[in-house]
Amino acid sequence: MQFVRKKLAKHYQTAADTSRQQLERRPYIIPLLGLVLGFIIVLGMVAGRKGIDRPSDAHVVFLTDKGDRTVLDTKAKTVGELLDKLKLNLIPEDVIEPGRDEPIPEDNFRINIYRARPVTVIDKGNKMVTLTAQKSARVVAQKAGLTLNPEDVANFTPGSLAENTIGEKVIISRATPVKLNLYGADLTVYTLAQTVGDLLEEKKIDLQDGESVQPAPETAITADMKIFVLRKDAKLVNIEEVMPAPDEVVNDSSLSFGTTVVRQNGSAGKKTVTYLIQTDSAGKETSRTSIHETIIVAAVPKITARGTAVSVTGDRASLMASAGIAAGDYNYVNYIVSRESSWRVNAAGSPPGAYGLCQAYPGSKMASAGADWETNPATQLRWCSGYAAGRYGGWAGAYNFWSTNHYW
Repeated sequence: MQFVRKKLAKHYQTAADTSRQQLERRPYIIPLLGLVLGFIIVLGMVAGRKGIDRPSDAHVVFLTDKGDRTVLDTKAKTVGELLDKLKLNLIPEDVIEPGRDEPIPEDNFRINIYRARPVTVIDKGNKMVTLTAQKSARVVAQKAGLTLNPEDVANFTPGSLAENTIGEKVIISRATPVKLNLYGADLTVYTLAQTVGDLLEEKKIDLQDGESVQPAPETAITADMKIFVLRKDAKLVNIEEVMPAPDEVVNDSSLSFGTTVVRQNGSAGKKTVTYLIQTDSAGKETSRTSIHETIIVAAVPKITARGTAVSVTGDRASLMASAGIAAGDYNYVNYIVSRESSWRVNAAGSPPGAYGLCQAYPGSKMASAGADWETNPATQLRWCSGYAAGRYGGWAGAYNFWSTNHYW
């Protein structure tokens, strides 16, 4: 047994000496073995992890809410599906970016939640508090129900307890409406400019040689003021003109139909008309356009009351019905016939030859309505209806003409 041990020890020593000699002759063997061993270890780790990888339909999501970021591993297909699972107590005024319908297609997908906060919107001194998550002051104002012109400006400013203002403020700076006449064209523009000159600069209106602006550039801007930009061949003149008294007619059921009474006499007024005058190279006027009127003395209307009370007797109504006249025209027929002939079928009038209820001239014209035209009132009225329709479009038109001209 002792012999065997000695023999093994001798062989081990011989193998060790041989290996040492080989390593000394080939020093690259140890690093190479280390590289091979490391590769084997990595393969083993990868193979071992295959059974514990995340499912391929799950994604990493970065969710930012109230300034805090949370990293989530989710199988949700859309932003809305994920938020519903998280139960974050969102309210309709909160803003989610991207929207709830946006799909989650990849890892490291980012979702931002902006919580609604109270904002005081101040417009021309009027205050309103709205709950909003919007980051644009203009959008906050619009969500609060305000309509903004493109030139209006909205800005965030901090609120203060001294002003009794909760949270942030949105201050609306309203642009001023101005009537700008640019080379004869009337325009309504809005501006934040303080003077006429500032307005020209804001609207990029560069006056050329000979062109002018009224009022002067240093004039302060006021609401609805009129500003004229004129070419060198144009000028403004003011001319005083008379304004005729307008006529007003009021119906009065206390007066007989067609009766008129002047309740108020009218009087003419005065106005100043501003004309834009265009001239040629010699200074001769080529055109004149009214661009503005200023009333100096208001015209007083003439007010006339016109009666509407109807008093058509039964006999006359029956007669008109037999002639085919519509009941709605009885008032007009009665008015004209009463004044032309007092309802006398054989009335002879002026000029000589005028005859009958409607004073046809000559009376023989009515033969077209019937051979008994001289004595039959229904025949005469049928002819009169045709005359009224042909000349005035109907009895109402005939009445309007007669009440103004006193003939028909």
